[in-house]
Amino acid sequence: MDNRDEVREFLTSRRAKITPERAGLPAGSRRRVPGLRRSEVAALADMSVEYYAKLERGNLAGVSPGVLEAVARVLQLDDAERAHLLHLAQAADGSDALTRPRRRTTRQWTPHRSLQWTLDAITAGPAFVRNGRMDVLAANQLARAFYADLYADPRNQANLARFNFLDPASRRFYPDWELFADMAVAILRAEAGRDPHDKDLHDLVGELSTRSEEFRTRWGAHDVRRHGTGTKRFHHPAVGEVTLAFEGLEMAAEPGLTLTIYTAEPGSPSEERLRLLASWAATEEADASTRPSGG
Repeated sequence: MDNRDEVREFLTSRRAKITPERAGLPAGSRRRVPGLRRSEVAALADMSVEYYAKLERGNLAGVSPGVLEAVARVLQLDDAERAHLLHLAQAADGSDALTRPRRRTTRQWTPHRSLQWTLDAITAGPAFVRNGRMDVLAANQLARAFYADLYADPRNQANLARFNFLDPASRRFYPDWELFADMAVAILRAEAGRDPHDKDLHDLVGELSTRSEEFRTRWGAHDVRRHGTGTKRFHHPAVGEVTLAFEGLEMAAEPGLTLTIYTAEPGSPSEERLRLLASWAATEEADASTRPSGG
């Protein structure tokens, strides 16, 4: 897998973020680069300038874990960035062939009945399964009602990133739209490093880069992140603003898929609004089941 451009741009962007002060070096007065010089990274990582320059040109094939760790330490990479660097190195020398997830597309994968039963058993909050491309593959009743805007436009293809950047409804649904945009791109960037052979992901990134300048700018920043837990604000068209905590759980039986569950603080206005939404969703689903089919 020739991913030298990806490696070069990632390392260059991380180096630009580390100021001499953060690295414990004197700033000096005649610096032409925003961050560390290659020679400074090399010295701090205890390697030759020539060798580090080779790494930054994108040549990670065969690089030892010790060297990767030294680079990660000097560039002060967080856990998500370290994992991304390791995935880039694995892809460069082909050692990810056995460890990367099986290639799947939305059209080829359907949830086991037991997974849907599990999702349906979660009634207090939205719960859904997504892949690294941010396709929503399965959801409980409350999640389908919660993401009504996502499902309303078939052009979104139940993809959260496409909804975020291409559907105007996302600006209303996400009061903190910029934050959600940053997170969506960082998740896709991490997935591209983890599974660089995913053609569907390449196609999605190409589409979003062509159609959204805001996506294109963020994609060029090479930021990655893990998306496991936190709190988010939403504005639902039916019940108004809700603040929800979330937990993202990696699915052991389906590598590459994540189960996300949203919950509201007990006794909060958001919990009451989720209950209202659940009642509304149940009524809508019951009405739909008794409504005669077209004809």
